[in-house]
Order: sequence, then structure tokens, then C-alpha cells
Amino acid sequence: MTSTFPLARSGKPGYDQAEVDAFLDRAREAFAATAADAGMSSDDIRHTAFRVRRGKGYSARHVDAALERLEEAFAARERERELANRGTEEYHAEIRALAQEIIDRLARPDGAKFRRVNLFARGYHPADVDAFSARISAYVQEGRALPVEVVRTIAFRSRYRGYDEAQVDLLLDAVVRVMLALR
Repeated sequence: MTSTFPLARSGKPGYDQAEVDAFLDRAREAFAATAADAGMSSDDIRHTAFRVRRGKGYSARHVDAALERLEEAFAARERERELANRGTEEYHAEIRALAQEIIDRLARPDGAKFRRVNLFARGYHPADVDAFSARISAYVQEGRALPVEVVRTIAFRSRYRGYDEAQVDLLLDAVVRVMLALR
């Protein structure tokens, strides 16, 4: 039997094959379902994580690329359903409102855009997040280029008394939602 994805190089970590295959089976079923609530959404795909195995795991690069394409396919279908159910005006108004929330959050001063974790906890480095926030603001307000893959894969250094990671991640999810809605 051939594998779904290339395997990670010998001795290198890769995604658990059984988990990836089971997830893809569920995704195929959900995508084939005609009901609006098929049990899986583009958000679910974006938040999917697999155990890492040494030796016989799937290449993470290949699986991640497939997940990005799958997320975009689900997002396109969700967008079509929303447009059909609610109409263009209402759908675009919701996306504009979400974009405005992003703009308002990122308009805060550098170093104060997000809640800070306590003194003894590590969070995202504020300087890194603030610099990336400027790129997001330029995308949302000025239409500057920012590939969705960059937002999905951005990594920030950590620091004591950094920004709350969950709060930053929620904003990045909202940015991805807006980007996929505008395609």
C-alpha cells in the first residue's frame, strides 16, 4: 500500500500516519456532506495538530501544505453558503466588522496591543508581535501584500511578561478568516 504523503526523512520527526489518515477521511466525509453543518469547518482544519513521530511519520511540510489547501477549499464553500443564505451585503458587513475589530486592536500603542502574561510566565515577544502587527495593518488598511501562508506560519520569540499567546493567536485566526473571506 502506498502512503498518502511522503515519509519524513530517516530519523527525522514526522506526523503520525494513522492520525493524518483518519483526519483526512473525516475531512473527505465532511466536505462531501451536503448539509451546512457537516461537522468540520475551515477553523477546525486550521487548528488541527498531529502527534509527531520519529521514523515513520509523514513529512510535516507536505501534510501542512495539504491542510492549507483543504482549509481554503472549506473556507470557499463556507463563503458560498453564507453568501447564498445571508446575501452579499450582510456577509460583507460581517467581514468589514471583523476587519474593523482587527484594525482597532492593532491601533493600540506598541507594547500595549495585547494583554501581558504575569511576571513569571512566558508569552510572545511584544516587539515581534508589534512588528508583524504593522504588516497586518498595512494589509487591512492599505491593501499591501501579505500571503495568508505567512499569517498561518508566523512564529514569535518568547519572553517573560510577553503578550498573552492565546489572545494573539485569536487575532491571527481572525486575520486568516478575513483573508479567506476576501478571496
